[in-house]
Amino acid sequence: MPNLYHLTVLMIFAAAFLGMTAPVKKPISQVSDVSVVSPAHSIEETAEYIPWHHERLLTWDDFQGPPKRHTDAVASTSTSLGISYQIVNGELTYQITCHFSKPKSWGSLKTDYILAHEQAHFDITEIYARKLHEALSNYQLDRNNYQQDIGRIYNEIVDGKESMQKAYDGESDHSRKRNQQMEWLERIDQLLLETEPYAAYP
Repeated sequence: MPNLYHLTVLMIFAAAFLGMTAPVKKPISQVSDVSVVSPAHSIEETAEYIPWHHERLLTWDDFQGPPKRHTDAVASTSTSLGISYQIVNGELTYQITCHFSKPKSWGSLKTDYILAHEQAHFDITEIYARKLHEALSNYQLDRNNYQQDIGRIYNEIVDGKESMQKAYDGESDHSRKRNQQMEWLERIDQLLLETEPYAAYP
């Protein structure tokens, strides 16, 4: 019998973005942005995870983790970008996930302004889920090197996501610089519009 499929679960990547100590007591936030493997894309919300959806914005009730002590951060958002893939009858199929983690996210100062900052961290992860879908949909399958190729594509997407998350927090000073914060929200909204053709990832 020929081998009709090969299942591969792609790597786990993790990185944390921590709020910096403020020179004066002002609200700041932190994001823990973690990329994990999921077995299949799901649009169903669970007790632990919320998949990104344009009609499902985060609320403070979603931030269910205990607030961290001994930090000036007032909120933390944990998101995940995951992929699994397989070759079936010579064709590449894959699943991409973009989730918000309820138990790993928390808030101690719950204002609409800070919530908008946290939502944008989730939105950035969604933008790169779409970029991953675009890259994989354009990939020409190489049966000899596809594992290395997909690993490289995934790592490049994750690196871009991490860079954007850091730039967002850095330039907005974790939301303290209000003008820059508003500019970033507009930029993120524009990127969501630009990547809309790849929003229906499997």
